[in-house]
Amino acid sequence: MTSRLRHDALFALVLSITLGSIWAWRDWANLTVLSLPDTDDVMRLQQVRDWIAGQHWFDLTQHRLAGGLPMHWTRLADLGPALLIAIVTPLIGDHAATVGAVIAWPLMLFAAALFLVARIATALGGSSLAGTATVVAAIAYPATTIFLPGRIDHHGLQLVLLLAATLGMLGRPCPQHRALAGLACAASLVVGLETAPLLAMLAAVALYDWIKADDADGERLAAFAVGAFAGLVIGRIGFAGTGWAYPACDGFTRDSWNAAMTLAAAPILLAGVTGTLTTPRRRLIATLVIGGAAASLALGRSPDCLSPYGRVDPFLARVWLAQVEEARSILTAGLARIIGYLGIMIAGIAATAWRLRRSPTRGWAMLFALQLTALMIAAVQLRGAYAGAMLAAPALAAAIGHARIRGTMRLAMAWVVSAGIVYPLAGQAVTPPHPASPSESGGSCTSPAMLAALARLPAGSVLAPIDAGPAILAQTRHSVLAAPYHRDTIGNRSIYAYYLGSDVADAPATYILACATMPIGGPRSVATRLAAGGAPGLQRLLMLPDGAAIFTPRLSKGPRSL
Repeated sequence: MTSRLRHDALFALVLSITLGSIWAWRDWANLTVLSLPDTDDVMRLQQVRDWIAGQHWFDLTQHRLAGGLPMHWTRLADLGPALLIAIVTPLIGDHAATVGAVIAWPLMLFAAALFLVARIATALGGSSLAGTATVVAAIAYPATTIFLPGRIDHHGLQLVLLLAATLGMLGRPCPQHRALAGLACAASLVVGLETAPLLAMLAAVALYDWIKADDADGERLAAFAVGAFAGLVIGRIGFAGTGWAYPACDGFTRDSWNAAMTLAAAPILLAGVTGTLTTPRRRLIATLVIGGAAASLALGRSPDCLSPYGRVDPFLARVWLAQVEEARSILTAGLARIIGYLGIMIAGIAATAWRLRRSPTRGWAMLFALQLTALMIAAVQLRGAYAGAMLAAPALAAAIGHARIRGTMRLAMAWVVSAGIVYPLAGQAVTPPHPASPSESGGSCTSPAMLAALARLPAGSVLAPIDAGPAILAQTRHSVLAAPYHRDTIGNRSIYAYYLGSDVADAPATYILACATMPIGGPRSVATRLAAGGAPGLQRLLMLPDGAAIFTPRLSKGPRSL
């Protein structure tokens, strides 16, 4: 490793440890009881624990959720946390090792992301940009939120893989770098499909390079495609879990794999006939013909890939999925959320456009295309802002460097514009506080007191609001009907049917929770009566000081399984 690489790696590590220590100290009380920032983090931890406890590598079923629900995840994102827990447990015990793993793993990914941003900035504008770009990336909200202690879900890993693929496409134009870029793209698809449009843009860049090259020999294009193809084959062999045949394109399934393999084969074929395509015009025509045929075949084999959530129950899509913050579009998100999520990305796009006008190079053009793709993703689902925020760092670092020679005032303004953390604060400042609705005024279904109370009860099934499901699975022996996962159609619908219905006695579970996040219906709905203190047909087992409560059907003869 050269001195420059060592410097970038050390700086990224120091920044991640410094910020991570502050974040961990701030949230220490939650981390020590494994109350993690997001429901997906909790479910990921439970999946890791199940695997460590002996559940089969390919069995990704949550057996206590909805009678056994195959998750749309793969083991690839489980490897990091599981390895840390397995190594450290013999030294300090299971609980301490788990707490350490949920803190250390996201910070390791954060350090990797900052290092990759530094290398990308160096490839684009020289080593003078690396340090500044690293600092900008370290505060690039909302990307930083997926690296907070406890964030062990797959989004951080996906972003690291995207940055690695981007660096492979920016680095020295050799087959080895292109193969690694293709392999990183495949690994990202194995983890999940959220970054698929960005990966498709990288593939388009590889094709563009081949079309325009004066000495096009197909070697670099073939290396990229073979790397992706091989990664997909490895993914099929090593990571296709119990949900492989699920009839949707909502993760690493047979449908998504078939589509990706078909598309990856097209550039391999193009590279193979390079010798007969001696001009850019001929290569363009061949790309349109073969690429178009591959896209048509992929769509014919996997039509669901045009709408990954197309099979979600329409009722659940309206009352639940549309309310998930990171899955909202800019048309439904509030102004504060839009400013907070899109601010740094739009600033980065403007800075990249400025840099591209001053230096119209392939690298800056590629970065600009990726940023615009991230913006289009964010227009549909705000989670596209994670990649957009990180990709903004190199150009914003260049803008800061330019402002540095133009005076202190311009430099200060450049830093303010480049500080991602400023935008959520600005969003909150320009929007009035949101008044709590009646359903937000009660207690919590996932407070430590509630979970401890549930854990003391005999094992049974729990009916609770959707977002409470992962915490109940992780902290108790109970099974749950619902959790925030789109494949759980029957369980999630049953939650709304009961809370919004009027038949109190028709409870499909042993325990019913009453708390702030219940869906509230009319005055005679079960949820309304539970919020008022209970209803005939239900026996209240416990009322917590915050107002949350546990009920059971009066005629229940004991715990019932799902």
